[in-house]
Amino acid sequence: MEIKKVYDDYKSLIEKEITIKGWIRKHRKQKEISFIELSDGTCFKRLQVIYDKSLKDYDTITKIHFGSAIKVTGILKLSPAKDQVIELHATSIILLSDCSEDYPIQPKPHSREFLRDEAYLRPRTTLFQAVFRIRSITAMAIHKYFQDNGYIYLQAPIFTASDCEGAGEMFQVTTQDLEKIAKTGKVDYSKEYFQKKVGLTVSTQFEAETFAQAFTKTYTFGPTFRADPSHTPYHAAEFWQIEPEVAFCDLEGIMDIAEDLMKYVIKYVLKHAKEELEFLDKYIEKDLLKKLKKVTKESFKRVTYKECIEILKKAPKKFVFEPKYGSDIAKEHEKYLTEYFNCPMFIINWPKEIKAFYMKHLEDGTVAGADLELPGIGEVFGMSQREDDYNTLLKAMQERDMKIEDYDWYLKLRKYGGVQTSGFGIGFERLLMYITGIENIKDVIPYPRSVSNCEF
Repeated sequence: MEIKKVYDDYKSLIEKEITIKGWIRKHRKQKEISFIELSDGTCFKRLQVIYDKSLKDYDTITKIHFGSAIKVTGILKLSPAKDQVIELHATSIILLSDCSEDYPIQPKPHSREFLRDEAYLRPRTTLFQAVFRIRSITAMAIHKYFQDNGYIYLQAPIFTASDCEGAGEMFQVTTQDLEKIAKTGKVDYSKEYFQKKVGLTVSTQFEAETFAQAFTKTYTFGPTFRADPSHTPYHAAEFWQIEPEVAFCDLEGIMDIAEDLMKYVIKYVLKHAKEELEFLDKYIEKDLLKKLKKVTKESFKRVTYKECIEILKKAPKKFVFEPKYGSDIAKEHEKYLTEYFNCPMFIINWPKEIKAFYMKHLEDGTVAGADLELPGIGEVFGMSQREDDYNTLLKAMQERDMKIEDYDWYLKLRKYGGVQTSGFGIGFERLLMYITGIENIKDVIPYPRSVSNCEF
């Protein structure tokens, strides 16, 4: 029987015999009576197992190592302890798989840096049981929101010939002998598998736009890849993105959707990951629950880029990067602004020169784009109304010296009955950082990929 089912139905199981399989997460050994905390991963709770000298092979069982897998049969009883409801009084304990003494995850505190090096084992720790369970619950909340609201789920390709962001941070795919390429210094794309330059996707926005022109509402949810050399707690080479796209929708409309989604997801996680969040509130971020509940009840501020620059210029704080119109808003600026407004905020109407070519151009030289900034994390959502005028889009691409032939199909969307669409991209891991209070993106993704790091 699963431990989750035991807790769910414990009232009907009291004084009955049950059998549980799981891993030893704690083993307190005494002369006459001993205690095991057993986990099978089906819920955040562990089940306490009590066994005594009356058990066959008692002394042998006390020597079973931490981390070993066992099968326990016993009688379920109400626990007299204040911090637990039930306990299992064992009548039989069978070793299923021993855990050797050199097991790296011993029952003592470990730094998160150490656990990253043992990423294949860290899901067994209490912290990462909480984090990765919340990751799963959050993913399901996102799917549920879009499915309940009539969106079509698009499984977009990972191989692509288009750099959606135009930043040149794509991982290139090749089947050729790299040693030969190194000698000649040239790549013959006619010999490639796809017979052209192909990379791993940096965004599925373009594909989502094609589906929005057919289904009105669509979304993608999958891995994206960026060869970003940054060494920060917020960047990873492989991460997951959620990218909805909605036809007949402007910037105001997509911001409404983004805010509604954010609140829905947090409410869902608060409801379905109560114990995990309580653990994180206690050990990772004080008042985490208070922060999350606050977000669900307040309106997100909407402030223009120009207003933000003016606020930053008047700030009593001295910044490393001087805020000025026409420059990007740095991480330190994001932190100040979210603290200044004390709530999530949209920064809207950015100068066109520092935003992507596909954003809707406005008459004042800005674009109809926005970033959703969260306190403590910074940008999590990037969104825009897309440029729906063929000639304006073509000009924007030419100004950036883009290869027009690579984006011919994207331009044609504007010729073949294309309508106004808007969408956004959510960095799933950054959202998880906000929800869990974890400070490093490498600790909210199972196997982090970054510069010089691709283990497991």
